[in-house]
Amino acid sequence: MEAIYSVDGPTAETSAYAGGPWDPKLQHGAAPSSLICWAVENLPSPVPTRVARLTVDLMRPVPVAPLTVATEVLREGRKIQLVSVRLLAGTTEVVRATALRIRIDRQEMPTIANGPAVELPLPELCSAPDFFATETPFLKGLEMRVAKGGFRIPGPAAVWYRATRPIVAGAALSPLMRAVIAADFCNGTSSVFDMSDWTFINADLSVSLGREPVGEWILLDAETWVGPDSVGIAAARLADTRGYFGRAVQSVIFEKR
Repeated sequence: MEAIYSVDGPTAETSAYAGGPWDPKLQHGAAPSSLICWAVENLPSPVPTRVARLTVDLMRPVPVAPLTVATEVLREGRKIQLVSVRLLAGTTEVVRATALRIRIDRQEMPTIANGPAVELPLPELCSAPDFFATETPFLKGLEMRVAKGGFRIPGPAAVWYRATRPIVAGAALSPLMRAVIAADFCNGTSSVFDMSDWTFINADLSVSLGREPVGEWILLDAETWVGPDSVGIAAARLADTRGYFGRAVQSVIFEKR
């Protein structure tokens, strides 16, 4: 499958498969967020680390166009590294992110310290959604299995996601990239309004990982809360087939069409 991005130096050429649900000429939020994961994980660190928290601010709509990737180490320490990634379309900053990487010190941990097991059905026991997936370019590179609720059923829902399309040409999908791709679907998974009547666009995404996920399937166990001022949050617990490992939160803007 054709990758979303082809990276040469600081430039990321973008394919049409980055297109999102609101406008095919604008990227789905999961696309630049996963590109940021790739950029962070390719930065050197003085000791082995992994990302414990990633925060992405969507400054402006991201066009399906070449992007410049600018990285900076904001703090270098013996135990943590704080990294900044900026994506620019021409001279305009469209996405800004920070990632907190923490040194790895592998030890046996007590069972009580692990995330709880998943009580919902595993992906092989769930059905694919019957909705508009193929109409959105980015979604053509995903498989989905509904474990609870549904995309057309308002309220909390849980969906398994499996990314199948490469994000960066020549690079494998990392556990972090898989987690962040799924996490960006918080607002769509647990939508409380009909998409034909409302838009509910996230302005950011923050993901915290207690551990790296294992395998290709990521469960998003999500719910949305909306305030009377048309501002809300979409939040989820993240799991793989071994159990829960992280959390994701989006700030969401609700507008009538």
